[in-house]
Amino acid sequence: MNEKISGELQLNINRLNQTLFVGKNYDLKYRTLHVGGKDLCVYFIDGFLDDHTMERLMETFLTIKNEDMPETPHEFSKKYIPYGSVSLADDYEKIITAILSGISCLFIDGYEEAIMIDCRNYPMRGVEEPVKDRVLRGSRDGFVETIAFNTALIRRRIRSPELVMEMLYVGEKSQTNVVISYLDSRVDHEFLDKLRKRINDIEVDSLTMNSQSLAECLYQYPWYNPFPKYKFSERPDTAAACILEGNVVILVDNSPSAMITPSSVFDIIEEADDYYFPPVTGSYLRLTKFLVNFTSMAITPVWLLLMQNSVLVPEWLKFIMINEMINVPLIYQFLILEVAIDGLHLAAVNTPNMLTTPLSIMAALVLGDLSVSSGWFNSEVMLYMAFVAIANYSQPNFELAYAFKFMRMITLVLTAIFNVWGFVIGWIITIAAIVFNKTIAGRSYLYPLFPFNLRQFLKRFIRVRLPHNDKGLR
Repeated sequence: MNEKISGELQLNINRLNQTLFVGKNYDLKYRTLHVGGKDLCVYFIDGFLDDHTMERLMETFLTIKNEDMPETPHEFSKKYIPYGSVSLADDYEKIITAILSGISCLFIDGYEEAIMIDCRNYPMRGVEEPVKDRVLRGSRDGFVETIAFNTALIRRRIRSPELVMEMLYVGEKSQTNVVISYLDSRVDHEFLDKLRKRINDIEVDSLTMNSQSLAECLYQYPWYNPFPKYKFSERPDTAAACILEGNVVILVDNSPSAMITPSSVFDIIEEADDYYFPPVTGSYLRLTKFLVNFTSMAITPVWLLLMQNSVLVPEWLKFIMINEMINVPLIYQFLILEVAIDGLHLAAVNTPNMLTTPLSIMAALVLGDLSVSSGWFNSEVMLYMAFVAIANYSQPNFELAYAFKFMRMITLVLTAIFNVWGFVIGWIITIAAIVFNKTIAGRSYLYPLFPFNLRQFLKRFIRVRLPHNDKGLR
Protein backbone atom coordinates (compact mmCIF):
# COMPACT_ATOMS: atom_id res chain seq x y z
CA MET A 1 0.00 0.00 0.00
CA ASN A 2 1.37 3.41 -0.97
CA GLU A 3 2.23 5.67 1.95
CA LYS A 4 0.65 9.12 1.89
CA ILE A 5 2.60 12.27 2.61
CA SER A 6 2.02 14.22 5.79
CA GLY A 7 0.49 17.66 6.14
CA GLU A 8 3.42 18.58 8.40
CA LEU A 9 6.30 19.86 6.29
CA GLN A 10 9.15 18.84 8.61
CA LEU A 11 8.02 15.21 8.64
CA ASN A 12 8.06 15.16 4.85
CA ILE A 13 11.53 16.73 4.76
CA ASN A 14 12.92 14.19 7.24
CA ARG A 15 11.43 11.28 5.31
CA LEU A 16 12.69 12.45 1.90
CA ASN A 17 16.16 13.36 3.20
CA GLN A 18 16.50 9.88 4.65
CA THR A 19 15.16 8.07 1.56
CA LEU A 20 17.03 10.11 -1.04
CA PHE A 21 20.34 10.40 0.91
CA VAL A 22 20.25 14.14 0.41
CA GLY A 23 23.39 14.71 2.46
CA LYS A 24 25.41 12.23 0.36
CA ASN A 25 24.07 13.09 -3.10
CA TYR A 26 25.75 16.30 -4.19
CA ASP A 27 23.33 16.84 -7.10
CA LEU A 28 20.08 16.24 -5.19
CA LYS A 29 19.16 19.49 -3.49
CA TYR A 30 16.30 21.12 -1.62
CA ARG A 31 15.49 24.73 -0.76
CA THR A 32 13.23 26.00 2.01
CA LEU A 33 11.41 29.34 1.99
CA HIS A 34 8.88 31.16 4.13
CA VAL A 35 6.10 32.69 2.04
CA GLY A 36 2.57 33.77 2.84
CA GLY A 37 2.95 32.81 6.50
CA LYS A 38 3.85 29.21 5.66
CA ASP A 39 7.05 27.25 5.16
CA LEU A 40 7.64 25.53 1.84
CA CYS A 41 10.35 23.28 0.46
CA VAL A 42 11.23 22.38 -3.11
CA TYR A 43 13.28 19.31 -4.10
CA PHE A 44 15.15 19.16 -7.41
CA ILE A 45 18.17 17.61 -9.15
CA ASP A 46 20.89 20.00 -10.17
CA GLY A 47 21.56 19.44 -13.86
CA PHE A 48 17.96 18.63 -14.81
CA LEU A 49 16.50 21.94 -13.62
CA ASP A 50 15.64 24.83 -15.90
CA ASP A 51 17.15 27.55 -13.71
CA HIS A 52 15.40 30.41 -15.49
CA THR A 53 11.91 28.96 -14.96
CA MET A 54 12.54 28.09 -11.31
CA GLU A 55 13.99 31.54 -10.63
CA ARG A 56 10.85 33.21 -11.94
CA LEU A 57 8.65 30.90 -9.83
CA MET A 58 10.64 31.75 -6.71
CA GLU A 59 10.21 35.44 -7.43
CA THR A 60 6.45 34.90 -7.67
CA PHE A 61 6.35 32.96 -4.37
CA LEU A 62 8.15 35.74 -2.48
CA THR A 63 5.43 38.23 -3.44
CA ILE A 64 2.66 36.19 -1.74
CA LYS A 65 1.18 37.91 1.31
CA ASN A 66 -0.25 36.11 4.34
CA GLU A 67 -3.84 37.00 3.52
CA ASP A 68 -3.42 35.81 -0.10
CA MET A 69 -2.19 32.35 0.77
CA PRO A 70 -4.61 29.73 -0.66
CA GLU A 71 -6.09 26.98 1.50
CA THR A 72 -5.48 24.09 -0.92
CA PRO A 73 -2.57 23.04 -3.16
CA HIS A 74 -4.92 23.04 -6.15
CA GLU A 75 -5.73 26.73 -5.66
CA PHE A 76 -2.05 27.50 -5.05
CA SER A 77 -0.97 25.89 -8.31
CA LYS A 78 -3.71 27.67 -10.27
CA LYS A 79 -2.93 31.07 -8.82
CA TYR A 80 0.85 31.17 -8.40
CA ILE A 81 2.38 28.60 -10.80
CA PRO A 82 1.85 29.90 -14.34
CA TYR A 83 3.49 26.87 -15.88
CA GLY A 84 2.08 24.39 -18.37
CA SER A 85 3.04 21.05 -16.80
CA VAL A 86 1.91 20.95 -13.15
CA SER A 87 0.31 18.05 -11.25
CA LEU A 88 -0.47 17.00 -7.69
CA ALA A 89 0.59 13.84 -5.88
CA ASP A 90 0.04 12.53 -2.36
CA ASP A 91 2.06 9.28 -2.11
CA TYR A 92 5.78 9.03 -1.46
CA GLU A 93 6.56 6.43 -4.13
CA LYS A 94 5.22 8.55 -6.96
CA ILE A 95 6.86 11.70 -5.62
CA ILE A 96 10.28 10.06 -5.20
CA THR A 97 10.14 8.66 -8.73
CA ALA A 98 9.23 12.12 -10.04
CA ILE A 99 12.12 13.79 -8.20
CA LEU A 100 14.62 11.24 -9.51
CA SER A 101 13.23 11.80 -13.02
CA GLY A 102 14.14 15.48 -12.77
CA ILE A 103 10.74 16.92 -11.82
CA SER A 104 10.78 19.62 -9.13
CA CYS A 105 8.45 18.79 -6.22
CA LEU A 106 7.07 21.54 -3.98
CA PHE A 107 5.91 20.80 -0.40
CA ILE A 108 3.98 23.40 1.60
CA ASP A 109 3.28 23.16 5.32
CA GLY A 110 -0.37 22.25 5.89
CA TYR A 111 -0.89 20.79 2.41
CA GLU A 112 -1.34 17.01 2.17
CA GLU A 113 -0.40 16.98 -1.52
CA ALA A 114 2.86 17.88 -3.22
CA ILE A 115 2.94 20.11 -6.30
CA MET A 116 5.06 18.57 -9.08
CA ILE A 117 6.46 21.14 -11.51
CA ASP A 118 7.93 19.74 -14.70
CA CYS A 119 10.58 22.27 -15.69
CA ARG A 120 13.22 19.77 -16.73
CA ASN A 121 16.03 20.67 -19.08
CA TYR A 122 17.84 17.46 -20.04
CA PRO A 123 21.35 17.68 -21.49
CA MET A 124 21.27 16.42 -25.08
CA ARG A 125 23.17 16.40 -28.34
CA GLY A 126 21.88 17.76 -31.63
CA VAL A 127 19.42 15.87 -33.81
CA GLU A 128 21.94 15.36 -36.59
CA GLU A 129 21.63 12.54 -39.11
CA PRO A 130 22.52 9.14 -37.60
CA VAL A 131 25.82 7.67 -38.76
CA LYS A 132 24.40 4.23 -39.59
CA ASP A 133 21.07 5.22 -41.20
CA ARG A 134 22.35 7.73 -43.72
CA VAL A 135 20.42 8.40 -46.92
CA LEU A 136 21.42 9.87 -50.28
CA ARG A 137 18.34 12.06 -50.30
CA GLY A 138 15.89 12.97 -47.56
CA SER A 139 15.71 14.55 -44.13
CA ARG A 140 18.91 14.80 -42.09
CA ASP A 141 17.58 14.62 -38.54
CA GLY A 142 17.80 11.64 -36.21
CA PHE A 143 16.66 10.40 -32.83
CA VAL A 144 18.62 11.37 -29.72
CA GLU A 145 18.88 9.97 -26.18
CA THR A 146 16.09 12.20 -24.80
CA ILE A 147 12.67 10.60 -25.24
CA ALA A 148 10.73 13.90 -25.21
CA PHE A 149 12.62 15.12 -28.29
CA ASN A 150 12.14 11.78 -30.05
CA THR A 151 8.36 11.89 -29.64
CA ALA A 152 8.42 15.50 -30.86
CA LEU A 153 10.26 14.47 -34.04
CA ILE A 154 7.47 11.97 -34.79
CA ARG A 155 4.72 14.46 -33.89
CA ARG A 156 6.25 16.89 -36.35
CA ARG A 157 5.61 14.39 -39.15
CA ILE A 158 2.20 13.02 -38.09
CA ARG A 159 -0.13 15.85 -37.08
CA SER A 160 -3.12 13.68 -36.38
CA PRO A 161 -5.21 13.45 -33.21
CA GLU A 162 -5.19 9.67 -33.70
CA LEU A 163 -1.45 9.50 -33.02
CA VAL A 164 -1.01 8.14 -29.48
CA MET A 165 2.16 8.43 -27.39
CA GLU A 166 1.51 6.16 -24.41
CA MET A 167 3.99 6.36 -21.53
CA LEU A 168 4.92 3.26 -19.51
CA TYR A 169 7.60 2.64 -16.88
CA VAL A 170 9.96 -0.35 -16.79
CA GLY A 171 12.52 -1.32 -14.17
CA GLU A 172 12.02 -1.62 -10.45
CA LYS A 173 15.07 0.54 -9.73
CA SER A 174 15.50 2.56 -12.92
CA GLN A 175 11.83 3.35 -13.68
CA THR A 176 12.84 3.89 -17.31
CA ASN A 177 10.41 5.80 -19.52
CA VAL A 178 9.09 3.68 -22.39
CA VAL A 179 6.73 5.16 -24.98
CA ILE A 180 4.62 3.05 -27.33
CA SER A 181 3.55 5.09 -30.33
CA TYR A 182 0.79 4.09 -32.73
CA LEU A 183 -2.06 5.38 -34.89
CA ASP A 184 -5.28 4.40 -33.13
CA SER A 185 -7.31 3.84 -36.33
CA ARG A 186 -4.72 1.58 -38.00
CA VAL A 187 -3.05 -0.39 -35.23
CA ASP A 188 -3.99 -3.98 -34.43
CA HIS A 189 -5.53 -3.42 -30.99
CA GLU A 190 -5.34 -7.09 -30.03
CA PHE A 191 -1.59 -7.06 -30.59
CA LEU A 192 -1.30 -3.66 -28.89
CA ASP A 193 -3.02 -4.97 -25.74
CA LYS A 194 -0.68 -7.98 -25.62
CA LEU A 195 2.36 -5.75 -26.12
CA ARG A 196 1.26 -3.34 -23.39
CA LYS A 197 0.69 -6.24 -20.99
CA ARG A 198 4.12 -7.70 -21.75
CA ILE A 199 5.80 -4.39 -21.02
CA ASN A 200 3.86 -3.91 -17.77
CA ASP A 201 4.66 -7.46 -16.65
CA ILE A 202 8.43 -7.10 -17.09
CA GLU A 203 10.23 -7.76 -13.81
CA VAL A 204 13.73 -6.33 -14.02
CA ASP A 205 15.82 -3.91 -11.97
CA SER A 206 16.75 -1.70 -14.91
CA LEU A 207 17.04 -1.59 -18.69
CA THR A 208 20.82 -1.46 -18.64
CA MET A 209 21.22 -1.65 -22.42
CA ASN A 210 18.12 0.43 -23.16
CA SER A 211 16.30 -0.86 -26.28
CA GLN A 212 18.19 -4.16 -26.43
CA SER A 213 17.35 -4.94 -22.80
CA LEU A 214 13.68 -4.23 -23.48
CA ALA A 215 13.77 -6.36 -26.66
CA GLU A 216 15.14 -9.36 -24.76
CA CYS A 217 12.59 -8.93 -21.97
CA LEU A 218 9.65 -8.63 -24.38
CA TYR A 219 10.32 -11.74 -26.41
CA GLN A 220 12.60 -14.42 -25.00
CA TYR A 221 13.02 -16.35 -28.22
CA PRO A 222 15.49 -19.28 -28.52
CA TRP A 223 19.06 -18.01 -28.35
CA TYR A 224 20.17 -20.26 -31.20
CA ASN A 225 17.99 -18.48 -33.79
CA PRO A 226 19.99 -15.37 -34.79
CA PHE A 227 17.35 -13.69 -36.98
CA PRO A 228 16.10 -10.45 -35.37
CA LYS A 229 12.54 -9.97 -34.18
CA TYR A 230 12.56 -6.17 -34.40
CA LYS A 231 13.52 -3.49 -36.82
CA PHE A 232 15.64 -0.77 -35.22
CA SER A 233 15.91 2.68 -36.75
CA GLU A 234 17.41 6.01 -35.71
CA ARG A 235 15.45 7.89 -38.37
CA PRO A 236 12.22 9.72 -37.40
CA ASP A 237 10.91 9.56 -40.98
CA THR A 238 11.21 5.75 -41.00
CA ALA A 239 9.47 5.48 -37.62
CA ALA A 240 6.66 7.81 -38.76
CA ALA A 241 6.18 5.81 -41.98
CA CYS A 242 5.91 2.55 -40.00
CA ILE A 243 3.34 4.09 -37.65
CA LEU A 244 1.24 5.13 -40.64
CA GLU A 245 1.39 1.53 -41.87
CA GLY A 246 -0.15 0.27 -38.61
CA ASN A 247 3.01 -0.77 -36.79
CA VAL A 248 3.83 0.04 -33.18
CA VAL A 249 6.99 2.04 -32.51
CA ILE A 250 8.62 1.66 -29.08
CA LEU A 251 10.87 4.45 -27.79
CA VAL A 252 13.08 3.94 -24.74
CA ASP A 253 14.56 6.83 -22.80
CA ASN A 254 18.37 7.14 -23.16
CA SER A 255 18.26 5.27 -26.48
CA PRO A 256 18.48 6.91 -29.93
CA SER A 257 16.93 3.85 -31.62
CA ALA A 258 13.25 3.19 -32.22
CA MET A 259 11.99 -0.40 -32.06
CA ILE A 260 9.48 -1.13 -34.82
CA THR A 261 7.17 -4.09 -34.36
CA PRO A 262 5.85 -6.41 -35.64
CA SER A 263 8.52 -6.75 -38.33
CA SER A 264 9.04 -9.50 -40.91
CA VAL A 265 12.33 -10.18 -42.64
CA PHE A 266 11.18 -8.06 -45.61
CA ASP A 267 10.43 -5.12 -43.28
CA ILE A 268 13.89 -5.36 -41.73
CA ILE A 269 15.65 -5.34 -45.11
CA GLU A 270 13.84 -2.20 -46.27
CA GLU A 271 15.46 1.19 -45.81
CA ALA A 272 14.55 4.85 -46.33
CA ASP A 273 16.49 5.23 -49.61
CA ASP A 274 13.98 2.89 -51.27
CA TYR A 275 11.37 5.65 -51.01
CA TYR A 276 13.45 8.80 -51.47
CA PHE A 277 13.96 7.99 -55.16
CA PRO A 278 11.53 7.60 -58.09
CA PRO A 279 9.82 4.18 -58.44
CA VAL A 280 12.23 2.85 -61.10
CA THR A 281 15.34 3.81 -59.13
CA GLY A 282 13.83 2.67 -55.85
CA SER A 283 12.90 -0.71 -57.34
CA TYR A 284 16.40 -1.14 -58.74
CA LEU A 285 18.02 -0.35 -55.36
CA ARG A 286 15.67 -2.71 -53.56
CA LEU A 287 16.21 -5.61 -55.97
CA THR A 288 19.97 -5.00 -55.88
CA LYS A 289 19.93 -5.20 -52.10
CA PHE A 290 18.03 -8.51 -52.12
CA LEU A 291 20.37 -9.94 -54.76
CA VAL A 292 23.53 -8.82 -52.97
CA ASN A 293 22.36 -10.26 -49.65
CA PHE A 294 21.42 -13.60 -51.19
CA THR A 295 24.70 -13.77 -53.11
CA SER A 296 26.73 -12.98 -49.98
CA MET A 297 25.17 -16.01 -48.28
CA ALA A 298 25.62 -18.38 -51.22
CA ILE A 299 28.86 -17.43 -52.99
CA THR A 300 31.45 -18.90 -50.61
CA PRO A 301 29.62 -22.19 -49.81
CA VAL A 302 28.86 -22.75 -53.53
CA TRP A 303 32.48 -22.05 -54.53
CA LEU A 304 33.80 -24.33 -51.78
CA LEU A 305 31.45 -27.09 -52.97
CA LEU A 306 32.70 -26.70 -56.56
CA MET A 307 36.33 -26.77 -55.45
CA GLN A 308 35.69 -30.04 -53.61
CA ASN A 309 33.91 -31.49 -56.65
CA SER A 310 35.74 -30.22 -59.71
CA VAL A 311 33.72 -32.51 -61.96
CA LEU A 312 30.68 -30.35 -61.23
CA VAL A 313 32.35 -27.27 -62.72
CA PRO A 314 31.21 -26.72 -66.33
CA GLU A 315 33.78 -25.89 -68.99
CA TRP A 316 32.77 -22.24 -69.18
CA LEU A 317 33.43 -21.86 -65.42
CA LYS A 318 36.87 -23.44 -65.34
CA PHE A 319 38.43 -20.03 -64.71
CA ILE A 320 37.19 -20.12 -61.09
CA MET A 321 39.45 -23.08 -60.30
CA ILE A 322 42.52 -22.46 -58.11
CA ASN A 323 45.79 -22.70 -59.99
CA GLU A 324 48.20 -21.95 -57.14
CA MET A 325 49.28 -24.27 -54.37
CA ILE A 326 46.86 -24.54 -51.42
CA ASN A 327 48.90 -24.40 -48.21
CA VAL A 328 45.98 -23.90 -45.81
CA PRO A 329 42.72 -25.85 -46.37
CA LEU A 330 40.05 -23.66 -47.96
CA ILE A 331 37.57 -24.04 -45.08
CA TYR A 332 40.18 -22.73 -42.62
CA GLN A 333 40.94 -19.82 -44.93
CA PHE A 334 37.27 -18.86 -45.05
CA LEU A 335 36.76 -19.15 -41.29
CA ILE A 336 39.93 -17.18 -40.51
CA LEU A 337 38.86 -14.38 -42.85
CA GLU A 338 35.30 -14.35 -41.46
CA VAL A 339 36.76 -13.69 -37.99
CA ALA A 340 39.40 -11.30 -39.34
CA ILE A 341 36.74 -9.12 -40.99
CA ASP A 342 34.95 -8.76 -37.67
CA GLY A 343 38.27 -8.00 -36.02
CA LEU A 344 38.89 -5.18 -38.51
CA HIS A 345 35.36 -3.91 -37.90
CA LEU A 346 35.94 -3.79 -34.13
CA ALA A 347 39.31 -2.14 -34.68
CA ALA A 348 37.73 0.53 -36.89
CA VAL A 349 35.06 1.25 -34.27
CA ASN A 350 37.60 1.65 -31.47
CA THR A 351 40.25 3.51 -33.46
CA PRO A 352 40.42 7.33 -33.11
CA ASN A 353 39.46 9.17 -36.28
CA MET A 354 42.98 10.48 -36.82
CA LEU A 355 44.32 6.90 -37.02
CA THR A 356 41.67 5.33 -39.28
CA THR A 357 43.68 6.01 -42.46
CA PRO A 358 46.86 4.26 -41.19
CA LEU A 359 44.69 1.36 -39.98
CA SER A 360 43.09 1.02 -43.42
CA ILE A 361 46.50 1.04 -45.11
CA MET A 362 47.87 -1.62 -42.76
CA ALA A 363 44.76 -3.78 -43.24
CA ALA A 364 45.04 -3.51 -47.03
CA LEU A 365 48.75 -4.40 -47.02
CA VAL A 366 48.75 -7.14 -44.39
CA LEU A 367 45.44 -8.85 -45.17
CA GLY A 368 45.63 -8.13 -48.87
CA ASP A 369 48.85 -8.45 -50.80
CA LEU A 370 51.13 -9.86 -48.09
CA SER A 371 48.68 -12.54 -46.91
CA VAL A 372 48.42 -13.90 -50.46
CA SER A 373 52.12 -13.68 -51.29
CA SER A 374 53.06 -15.35 -48.01
CA GLY A 375 50.98 -18.39 -48.90
CA TRP A 376 48.46 -18.17 -46.09
CA PHE A 377 45.55 -17.34 -48.38
CA ASN A 378 44.73 -17.89 -52.02
CA SER A 379 43.78 -14.89 -54.12
CA GLU A 380 40.39 -16.42 -55.08
CA VAL A 381 39.47 -16.81 -51.42
CA MET A 382 40.44 -13.19 -50.75
CA LEU A 383 38.32 -12.06 -53.70
CA TYR A 384 35.15 -13.82 -52.57
CA MET A 385 35.58 -12.76 -48.94
CA ALA A 386 36.13 -9.15 -50.06
CA PHE A 387 32.76 -9.32 -51.84
CA VAL A 388 31.14 -10.81 -48.71
CA ALA A 389 32.63 -8.05 -46.52
CA ILE A 390 31.31 -5.32 -48.81
CA ALA A 391 27.92 -7.03 -49.12
CA ASN A 392 27.56 -7.09 -45.32
CA TYR A 393 27.65 -3.28 -45.29
CA SER A 394 24.86 -3.12 -47.87
CA GLN A 395 22.57 -4.50 -45.17
CA PRO A 396 21.23 -1.66 -42.98
CA ASN A 397 20.37 -3.99 -40.08
CA PHE A 398 23.36 -5.26 -38.06
CA GLU A 399 21.44 -8.18 -36.52
CA LEU A 400 20.22 -9.47 -39.88
CA ALA A 401 23.70 -9.14 -41.40
CA TYR A 402 25.15 -11.25 -38.60
CA ALA A 403 22.32 -13.78 -38.94
CA PHE A 404 23.29 -14.23 -42.59
CA LYS A 405 26.93 -14.50 -41.53
CA PHE A 406 26.25 -17.26 -39.00
CA MET A 407 24.17 -19.23 -41.50
CA ARG A 408 26.94 -18.87 -44.10
CA MET A 409 29.58 -20.11 -41.66
CA ILE A 410 27.43 -23.11 -40.66
CA THR A 411 26.92 -24.01 -44.34
CA LEU A 412 30.66 -23.67 -45.00
CA VAL A 413 31.58 -26.03 -42.14
CA LEU A 414 28.94 -28.61 -43.12
CA THR A 415 30.01 -28.44 -46.78
CA ALA A 416 33.64 -29.00 -45.82
CA ILE A 417 32.74 -32.02 -43.67
CA PHE A 418 29.90 -33.71 -45.58
CA ASN A 419 30.42 -32.31 -49.08
CA VAL A 420 27.18 -32.14 -51.14
CA TRP A 421 24.98 -33.40 -48.33
CA GLY A 422 26.52 -30.88 -45.96
CA PHE A 423 25.76 -28.10 -48.42
CA VAL A 424 22.12 -29.24 -48.63
CA ILE A 425 21.80 -29.58 -44.85
CA GLY A 426 23.26 -26.09 -44.36
CA TRP A 427 20.65 -24.54 -46.60
CA ILE A 428 17.88 -26.57 -44.94
CA ILE A 429 18.99 -25.18 -41.55
CA THR A 430 19.04 -21.64 -42.96
CA ILE A 431 15.58 -21.93 -44.50
CA ALA A 432 14.17 -23.59 -41.37
CA ALA A 433 15.60 -20.82 -39.15
CA ILE A 434 13.70 -18.27 -41.24
CA VAL A 435 10.50 -20.24 -41.88
CA PHE A 436 9.95 -21.33 -38.27
CA ASN A 437 10.80 -17.91 -36.92
CA LYS A 438 7.90 -15.76 -35.70
CA THR A 439 7.41 -12.05 -35.20
CA ILE A 440 6.61 -10.75 -31.73
CA ALA A 441 2.94 -10.75 -32.78
CA GLY A 442 3.14 -14.49 -33.49
CA ARG A 443 2.83 -14.03 -37.24
CA SER A 444 4.96 -15.54 -39.98
CA TYR A 445 8.45 -14.09 -40.34
CA LEU A 446 8.08 -14.42 -44.12
CA TYR A 447 4.83 -12.49 -44.60
CA PRO A 448 3.67 -11.75 -47.30
CA LEU A 449 5.41 -14.78 -48.82
CA PHE A 450 3.77 -17.02 -46.21
CA PRO A 451 0.84 -16.71 -45.93
CA PHE A 452 1.02 -15.58 -49.54
CA ASN A 453 -0.32 -12.13 -50.44
CA LEU A 454 0.48 -11.32 -54.06
CA ARG A 455 -0.11 -7.55 -53.84
CA GLN A 456 1.99 -7.10 -50.73
CA PHE A 457 4.66 -9.53 -52.00
CA LEU A 458 5.13 -7.54 -55.21
CA LYS A 459 5.37 -4.32 -53.18
CA ARG A 460 8.29 -5.80 -51.24
CA PHE A 461 10.28 -6.16 -54.45
CA ILE A 462 8.90 -3.46 -56.75
CA ARG A 463 8.74 0.14 -55.64
CA VAL A 464 5.44 1.53 -56.98
CA ARG A 465 4.07 5.05 -57.09
CA LEU A 466 1.96 5.67 -54.01
CA PRO A 467 -1.64 6.82 -54.60
CA HIS A 468 -2.79 9.78 -52.55
CA ASN A 469 -5.31 7.69 -50.62
CA ASP A 470 -2.98 4.75 -49.94
CA LYS A 471 -2.88 4.06 -46.22
CA GLY A 472 0.43 2.23 -46.43
CA LEU A 473 3.82 3.46 -47.52
CA ARG A 474 4.89 0.23 -49.19
